[in-house]
Amino acid sequence: MSTLAKIQAAGQAGQLLPSTVQNISDWLSAGLPAWAESSIDELVTKAAWAELNDRFYRYLEFGTGGIRGRTIGTVTTVAETGEPSAMGTPAHAAIGCNILNDFTLIRATIGLHRYTRAWVAKSGRSEVPALVIAHDVRHFSRHFCELAASTWTRLGGNAYIFEGPRSTPQLSFSVRLLKAHAGVVITASHNPPHDNGFKAYFEDGAQMVSPHDTGTVAEVNAVPLSELGAFLEKDLSRVITLGRPADDAYLAAAAKAAIDPAVFRKTRLHVVFTNIHGTGGVMSVPLLIHAGCEVSEVQAQVAFDPRFPTVKSPNPENAEALSLAVALAEKENADVVVATDPDCDRMGVAVRGKDGRQHLLTGNQIGSLLAEYRLTKFKETGVIPAAGSEKVAIIKTFVTTQLQDAIGRGHGVKVINTLTGFKWIAAKIAGYEAQLKAAMLRESGVALDYDGTTAEARARLLQKYSTFYAFGCEESYGYLPNDAVRDKDGNAACLMFAELCAAVKAQGKTVPEYLDEIYLKYGFYLEGVVNIYYEGASGAAKIKRILETYRSAPPKAFGNLAVTQFQDFGVTVFKDADGEAIPKQDLYIATLSNGYSFAARGSGTEPKMKFYVFASAPVKTAAELAAVKTQVKAELDRVKALIEADAQKRAEG
Repeated sequence: MSTLAKIQAAGQAGQLLPSTVQNISDWLSAGLPAWAESSIDELVTKAAWAELNDRFYRYLEFGTGGIRGRTIGTVTTVAETGEPSAMGTPAHAAIGCNILNDFTLIRATIGLHRYTRAWVAKSGRSEVPALVIAHDVRHFSRHFCELAASTWTRLGGNAYIFEGPRSTPQLSFSVRLLKAHAGVVITASHNPPHDNGFKAYFEDGAQMVSPHDTGTVAEVNAVPLSELGAFLEKDLSRVITLGRPADDAYLAAAAKAAIDPAVFRKTRLHVVFTNIHGTGGVMSVPLLIHAGCEVSEVQAQVAFDPRFPTVKSPNPENAEALSLAVALAEKENADVVVATDPDCDRMGVAVRGKDGRQHLLTGNQIGSLLAEYRLTKFKETGVIPAAGSEKVAIIKTFVTTQLQDAIGRGHGVKVINTLTGFKWIAAKIAGYEAQLKAAMLRESGVALDYDGTTAEARARLLQKYSTFYAFGCEESYGYLPNDAVRDKDGNAACLMFAELCAAVKAQGKTVPEYLDEIYLKYGFYLEGVVNIYYEGASGAAKIKRILETYRSAPPKAFGNLAVTQFQDFGVTVFKDADGEAIPKQDLYIATLSNGYSFAARGSGTEPKMKFYVFASAPVKTAAELAAVKTQVKAELDRVKALIEADAQKRAEG
């Protein structure tokens, strides 16, 4: 019996999903390389039906982070593994349409090129579509970068790549610097080593939002499999490799993250830094050293390594990923630990307390500290009015701590809440830029060169004609100081947080003490997350079931806590503080009778359901703060357990 006949028989027996059978049949008939056909044959011979379902039941789709998925199968084949590299990279990325491999990457590149070319023409421009591509250190990252660049130039476009691994924020900046029409980062952020991704950006330097995301998806879906084979061989003859000037330009822009660089001269700040085997050391270390910090790197994690061998997960949100850095900081009596993820768009920290030990902070705490410090410092330096202004905004996601809403209100500035994903924060920044340019053109006939205008001048003009973006962040350890970059920036975040630490140290305080001062000023806020993982095709169905039942049968109570308000962002039209409608999405926010609340959504980048739980309580005196923290944490843990139990029940139907 032929491989195709066996696949069809497995489908009839219910071992393979109908979509899997159809997709494998399409791929086999498209004319695959010998190694790819051999891989499918081997999986069929092994009766690895679950593996084939996971690989072929669907095509990779754009989520909040673009395309992201496995490059190495759960069940691997001899043909795919071949002769692995010294770093363990197999000879080929796994075959499958739900896998990031040469085929799906070429398909994505062709679709992006066709959409970009059409958009440029529609805009009345005759330019050749230009693409900038950066990549992290993951398996196949350099190969995918070169393959995408080769494909783009063969289609008639111009493509720029870097000499080696570079961070996501540098890609965002470089799209604007080079006035390119699109950008791509080959990365899966902090996902497991077997994953990689294709994160797409448009000409504003931000991740795609409507209409560009849906338009690109439509073009990608329209690319027939028969077209892909012509691009499998790389041709880099027309690809431009960026050199030192591109690095220097980004480094200069990132250095602007420090509002008061002189603070580093008031005290000697000792920083322990780890890039967790990723791209962070390329720019974060020079930024910190140039600012005047003493920097100690975790030597065991300095080298680029796609296996991330010293950690379970290269995620600076996890205590385990920072353990080597914390140990070094305590040994050297350092002031702070900063850590970045593989593509350096996220940053995690630990800070020294009065007890001399290092204490981990959450993304919500880091963002709140930065929001309070930066708004205060902007007022002190006269960048924004001392009384605050509705022409100044901090931007956060709905799933980020409500402490930042309180901080914004306390400073008299506008607080914008967006959907999850930094692309929505970038979209607001783009709107402020467009509003300023339109106002100046209308009033004085001046076509403002936005990127050519100094940050100081932009701040003044935005507050006169539009809205000045003062700071933005999301709970998942992403922070952005200014609008020179249009994505979260781990490099700039390292410098921002170092400035805060230096300022606090110069006052003879510790960062935990500064955080407690914030709680005493605004109230105590605590957050918790419930992550429920569901792998593969069956897992996707469970996530879908939870999301659908939240809409069809919204929760009424959790234990003894009634749901006093339920907001469905996929049905109701909500508006932000600017009066702009928030795009519809499967996001739900429930408020409980004890004043706590939570948001529920499916992850756009990982196979999981996420619940973000928000708790708070007033604090009258410093003496009662410790007791309030204990009480709130106990109640938060109870609420989290109730939410998770309900979700598990909904998932099973």
